[in-house]
Amino acid sequence: MGHYLAKRLLLMIPTLVGILAITFAVIQFVPGGPVEQMVQTLTHSGLAGETAAAAPSALMRGQAGLSPEELAELNRLYGFDKPALERFFDMLVSFARFDLGQSFFHHQSVGALIVDKLPVSMTLGLWTFFLTYLICIPLGVAKAVRDGSRFDLVTSSAILVAYAIPGFVLGVLLLVLFGGGSFWQLFPLRGLTSDNWAELGPLDKALDYLWHIALPVTASTVGNLAVMTLLTKNVFLEEIRRQYVYTARAKGLSENAILYRHVFRNALIPLITGFPAAFIGAFFTGSLLIETLFSLDGLGLLSYESVIRRDYPVVMGSLYVFTLLGLVAKLLSDLSYLWVDPRVSFEEGGR
Repeated sequence: MGHYLAKRLLLMIPTLVGILAITFAVIQFVPGGPVEQMVQTLTHSGLAGETAAAAPSALMRGQAGLSPEELAELNRLYGFDKPALERFFDMLVSFARFDLGQSFFHHQSVGALIVDKLPVSMTLGLWTFFLTYLICIPLGVAKAVRDGSRFDLVTSSAILVAYAIPGFVLGVLLLVLFGGGSFWQLFPLRGLTSDNWAELGPLDKALDYLWHIALPVTASTVGNLAVMTLLTKNVFLEEIRRQYVYTARAKGLSENAILYRHVFRNALIPLITGFPAAFIGAFFTGSLLIETLFSLDGLGLLSYESVIRRDYPVVMGSLYVFTLLGLVAKLLSDLSYLWVDPRVSFEEGGR
């Protein structure tokens, strides 16, 4: 196992570098970079005779146009005065030290930006993650035990209809129905907390928080129920039809004993092994459309704005963090097989 773990950790390095290299190469051919956007802003604002370093404070002074010296200063300011290959290797060195650089437009470090936006995405992601598991596993087990019954057909129809409705469409419907759009004003329209949240007591703060997240979490969760529920049902059905279940029944064991002592433990293996990836991924699953719809300033909105504004340090820094965590989550998922089933071997040939 130690050999396998070391090999996987070493393979993460070229995978991570390859993803960053492809993204960095694509960025070089995308028009409208930060220098071009600043030049356009300065030109339309009528700036001339000012250095690029002083440009933000002198947008409304001078004549139109930038001199070559000012254009060169802008390139130096944004780090584009170096060849692309040199900039890429400088970025890798900084990332190796977990220095994600400075945002072009937010004027703060990329790491601080991610940490600042993380609570919103954590709220959506973690609540969606826990509710999905808490609802889907019991529902999937119940459907497997009652396979083919009216309960199975009705619940399958309901979750498939919910799966077919996009999350943002459901969010709009919830706002119209319960957010004061046309019917009832039962839930707030935006934000995670009320304006007077700091003045509330501990219990009132918790209730206010749950009141605000009810609609966005519902919109994010409903569409995820179908896949996990049907996966749970199919896994349990496969286990229920195995020979050891018929043998246990022949020995006189009750259905509950067979289900919870034998079937449940074996059927949960494929579900538990996906737990690490789903848990880590929950921190970054905030939907851009859900965040925009409910005015939640999270990582989804940050990533979208950084792409539109060509804020390359934020694009590359967030990609680095997400990719690294994704690779770690995949490794933990593989290792969890050994934890839930000691018979699994990572050595070649199963030895």
